[in-house]
Amino acid sequence: MDNVANMLVALKNGLVRKQAEILVPFSNFKYKIAEILVAEGYLLSAGKEVRDNKTFLKLVPKYASRKPVIQGLKRISKPGRRIYLPRRDLRSAQSGLGITIVSTSKGVMTASNARRLGLGGEVICEVW
Repeated sequence: MDNVANMLVALKNGLVRKQAEILVPFSNFKYKIAEILVAEGYLLSAGKEVRDNKTFLKLVPKYASRKPVIQGLKRISKPGRRIYLPRRDLRSAQSGLGITIVSTSKGVMTASNARRLGLGGEVICEVW
């Protein structure tokens, strides 16, 4: 199963339903992606929450004028087809209107930070 894709679909569905918080099963990798979305202003907060002896990642989406700030999410690299790009080929999503999240040897970060550090890596997803 693709846990990152499940998180993105849960987030997308929660945004459509205008939910105040979205719970997905916790993993450190998904938490790093959520931290990037918080830092870039797409989510209000992301944190760990324990319910019934199960650990969840609690995502609090950001809305502007009753519309979600996140207009679109796209999973790029999938378990059946991994997409790796060198530094020079990393681009921002939607011609600079969004972000691309990349997993590098130095951790999970945006494509702009990876380019700045001279790193390439696996392209995880695009958010705009």
